[in-house]
Amino acid sequence: MPNTWVTVITFVLFYNPTNSNAVQLNALNIDSILATNELVMINFYADWCRFSNMLSPIWDEAAALIAKEFPEPGRVLLAKVDCDAEGSIATRFHITKYPTLKILRNGQVTKREYRGQRSAEALLTFVKKQLEDPVKELKAEDKIEPSSRSVVGTFASRLTPEYDVYRKAATALKDDCTFYIKVDGIPPPSVEFVHNNERLPYSSDFTMSALTQFLQPLCIPIVREITFENAEELSEEGLPFLILFHRPSDTKSKQEYNNLVNRELREEKQNVNFLTADGEKFSHPLHHLGKTVNDLPLLAIDSFRHMYLFPRYEDSHIPGKVLQFLKDLYSGKLHREFHYGPDSTQHPAIDGAAQVIITAPPESTFKKLAPSSNRYTLLHKDEL
Repeated sequence: MPNTWVTVITFVLFYNPTNSNAVQLNALNIDSILATNELVMINFYADWCRFSNMLSPIWDEAAALIAKEFPEPGRVLLAKVDCDAEGSIATRFHITKYPTLKILRNGQVTKREYRGQRSAEALLTFVKKQLEDPVKELKAEDKIEPSSRSVVGTFASRLTPEYDVYRKAATALKDDCTFYIKVDGIPPPSVEFVHNNERLPYSSDFTMSALTQFLQPLCIPIVREITFENAEELSEEGLPFLILFHRPSDTKSKQEYNNLVNRELREEKQNVNFLTADGEKFSHPLHHLGKTVNDLPLLAIDSFRHMYLFPRYEDSHIPGKVLQFLKDLYSGKLHREFHYGPDSTQHPAIDGAAQVIITAPPESTFKKLAPSSNRYTLLHKDEL
């Protein structure tokens, strides 16, 4: 009798009512499935969303292809969540659009969602790439590119428990750092972060949480480059952009901006995204600001409502100037002054009445690169 109940419970937990290879997740089975699979891709959908309905047969087809390609248990799984039926799961994963395609590695949500082509073949190709070994062997004659963010681990062998932790950390951060291994047959193991010919050794315990906590801020820089490929992803973080527009060959202003952010603005990283942009590729935002590539470099804020130009790029070298620019955004001063002129200006009276000069700040251009209503059903459009 007990064995019968085990069979019934297992059937209830893992039964997929649509009879497809994509596993239907619910509050009862999600944690166990995430804990026992290296890679899980989840389709968060709603039955009333036409984009979800278009994706549904493709997702199931992809699940079947991937299960055939990687049949070993615990390697990879395609799953799906009905967000109307499982509202607590949708809230847990902060779903604001349908369909949302989340990627989880070793139970941890990755920073990036799947935003590629919605076809079974493209999904299979993506999964194959994700399952490639994230750790490359570093031989004596190999040289590490100085500008890349790299992590070098030295281990007695790949069979040690410390290497298993290292590989899991590499899997979690493979999109942000390049991971290497040197096998020397000699304990104890060591890990160091390498960037611009500087080396920073890891000195804490070999646990997944401790190693990831050490590497994450190093692998993911506070200043990132915005491109047409990652603009949607960055916009979904929901923070205003402080952008340095520069010429591709101008490395000086990029270094100055990095120094400025790390010196004066680090505490603002919860409030704003610090970005650099190729001014030749992003000429359209410059046009909205009344500028051209000949005016580069320049700084601007895109609040997803308006764009605000930092008045004089040269003044960014004055301590506190850019920080005050951000504070004026938070307080609403930038928006107010763009509409009504500077707060301190007393405009001359006409017939005894105060004259108010109305101006209009340029509209946001980067909001057009946010998730599109032609591809998603957006739940909170006003937030973007």
